[in-house]
Amino acid sequence: MRLSRFILPLLLLAPALPVQADDGPYDFTITVENPTTSVKNQYRSGTCWCFATTSFIESELLRMGKGEYDFSEMYTVRWNYYERLQDNFLRRGKGNITEGSIAHMAMKIFQKYGMVPEEAYPGINYDSPLHDHSEMTVYIKAIADASVELGYRSPEYFELQDALFDIYMGRMPSTFEYEGKEYTPETFRDMLGIDFDDYVELTSFSHHPFYSKVPLEIPDNWDHETLYNLPLDEFMEVIDNALTNGYTVCWDGDVSENGYVYSPTAVAILPADPNVSFEDIAGTDTLIQEVEFVDQDVRQTLFETFVTTDDHLEHITGMATDHDGNIYYMTKNSWADSNRYGGYHFMSEKYVRAKTVSILVHKDAIPKNIRKKLGL
Repeated sequence: MRLSRFILPLLLLAPALPVQADDGPYDFTITVENPTTSVKNQYRSGTCWCFATTSFIESELLRMGKGEYDFSEMYTVRWNYYERLQDNFLRRGKGNITEGSIAHMAMKIFQKYGMVPEEAYPGINYDSPLHDHSEMTVYIKAIADASVELGYRSPEYFELQDALFDIYMGRMPSTFEYEGKEYTPETFRDMLGIDFDDYVELTSFSHHPFYSKVPLEIPDNWDHETLYNLPLDEFMEVIDNALTNGYTVCWDGDVSENGYVYSPTAVAILPADPNVSFEDIAGTDTLIQEVEFVDQDVRQTLFETFVTTDDHLEHITGMATDHDGNIYYMTKNSWADSNRYGGYHFMSEKYVRAKTVSILVHKDAIPKNIRKKLGL
């Protein structure tokens, strides 16, 4: 995903649990809380898709009792660029070589190229303590465009491609040592014991048939993968069932709304009055009134009028209620420890119903009756 808004870090790592910093109208009681690793910082890189999916897999390993890991996002990002440069060339320049992707792309890289710990490949080989891809992406586009214009790729092109990523991200390790043992990226992945075929992506849009795999027409689905399509109520049932049974959810959605305020309020809602601002309730105990309902038709209209856009991936790890009993989803972001909840925020149930584009979950997190309808 790509974001023009970058949050400057207060700390590079955040505590695993959000901490209440001050009082306000949006104070939450946590009702479901699943294990997670520390909050990371994508900084000036449009790589939230990888940070969210990596965080999700790290939580899966915690859930499975396999311990805590910190994986390299940039190892995955680099291989993803190789894949999309290939795709763009074969599509005669009609592919998508921007920074954005969605969750299944990270999963495919894990399966094809393996995984490495963060310590083995931080992915920063330039003068910055944090990820900054603003210059590198310009050169990626330049070599992509040049290869299409030439109509062929010589051996020197592939050397140039490798050199570009080596210069900005560092050389990728063919082997590395982790906790006293030597691994390759493939043997390290295999050691983890994850069956990547157990994970599925779901969406909910009525312009395609439900209970089947359908295309998701967003730019960041550049490899044209199909996702399982569910009616909205069952889609939400999957999220709730996952969270209440110890699973977490990789979330792809829209963060462009005025009701999404990551800092300082750290909530995402759908105000009934679009002219109401969070500044209007500053210093009060008043909650902003939300829209009355979000059904399948409302969701579809928002998508087909481009009000709902594919902006950002995050990691839903739990649930909460506000002081009026409204349901919220506790969500881990990748913008460092930069808000009142230590890098987490809370999305209302209505916001999630309206603004979720897709999710990634373990298939066992899906209720059995829904799984049967999907043929899983």
